[in-house]
Amino acid sequence: MAIRTIKDVDLTGKTVLIRLDLNVPLSDGKVTDDTRIIAALPSLRYLLDNGSALIVCSHLGRPKAREPEFSLAPVASRLQQHLGLSISMVDKVVGERAYKAAKALHPGDVLLLENTRYEKGETKNDPQIAQGLAKLADAFVNDAFGTAHRAHASNVGVATIMRQTGRPAVAGFLLEKEIEFLDQAVQKPEKPFVAIIGGAKISGKIDVIQNLANRVDKLLLGGGMANTFLAAQGYEMGDSLVESDKVDQAHDLLDEFGDQIVLPVDGVLADSFSDEADSKEANVTDITEGWRMLDIGPSTLNLFEYHLKDARTVVWNGPMGVFEFPRFAAGTLQVARLLGPITRSGGTTIIGGGDSAAAIVQAGLRDQVSHISTGGGASLEMLEGKILPGIAALDTI
Repeated sequence: MAIRTIKDVDLTGKTVLIRLDLNVPLSDGKVTDDTRIIAALPSLRYLLDNGSALIVCSHLGRPKAREPEFSLAPVASRLQQHLGLSISMVDKVVGERAYKAAKALHPGDVLLLENTRYEKGETKNDPQIAQGLAKLADAFVNDAFGTAHRAHASNVGVATIMRQTGRPAVAGFLLEKEIEFLDQAVQKPEKPFVAIIGGAKISGKIDVIQNLANRVDKLLLGGGMANTFLAAQGYEMGDSLVESDKVDQAHDLLDEFGDQIVLPVDGVLADSFSDEADSKEANVTDITEGWRMLDIGPSTLNLFEYHLKDARTVVWNGPMGVFEFPRFAAGTLQVARLLGPITRSGGTTIIGGGDSAAAIVQAGLRDQVSHISTGGGASLEMLEGKILPGIAALDTI
């Protein structure tokens, strides 16, 4: 799907509502990781340089009511520092105060609306909220890939109304970049194409595995989800996490895609689910009661490295072990380090958000991969081959 972007429309002198993903971590009222804010800057600067007035909206967390700890006020302060200009903020999303603040803007001004999820109907795509947002601006820009797989009022609802009333509803640079990389991986990857899928469970990733297995040369599986596949092969997994109700599905996937799927051959075992647990390395044939696999082992890393060494396209989503425990993060970090040489040799390496992205940053390899997605759930759905509603609602070429 080819969609229009901010480069395809003249927004000079226009008031632009831009949906960003400013769902950043906070501690003591301060932003602790501004990666998503930095990712939004190119679109903001482009629009400001071209004479637009900006109204920024975003969600933050999952507030059940108007809880102060979910206010975007700390985000406004950090965004102000990055842009080097004063940002005004209104404590509403829609309504008279938001409307008056929007109409008072001049080219070069930036207004931040309060957390969109303070409005109960936001996540239900409430038409009244969408109408209220549409009243604020002459055009809409969606640059929030992290919510593109959800049909909310602040992305799908407002975009739909904008298009119905003849006003632009286009993508920002970040959304454009996400689509470009992920669409390339799914539709026209340079071969050999290798996917790495991890995480605790296969429940939410069966469709991804199915879709990618049809397209990749090799599909490397790690994390807790690999345990279920190993159990499907008949291995005893001791106290390891195994989704017993998914073993049959794992068995069917192995029957169908056995030539593509590569499973761990060894792991780092622990005698309890704790960073303080006793641990040992063992082959997957030697996991006994009282022990659980919490990370992939050195032989598995060698196997994965073998399959990655000639790869020209790599997509990675999900950690190889219990990444939150430092003692069981080595497999994930080592896989992260395998991607740098692929990128430097001209290959394409795409990280699908979440713990995979954290591993890349922790390993100091942010600049050694082609693309780090800002949306874990959205990237997964694109890898499933789905058309995301937040993208489908925009103007097409």
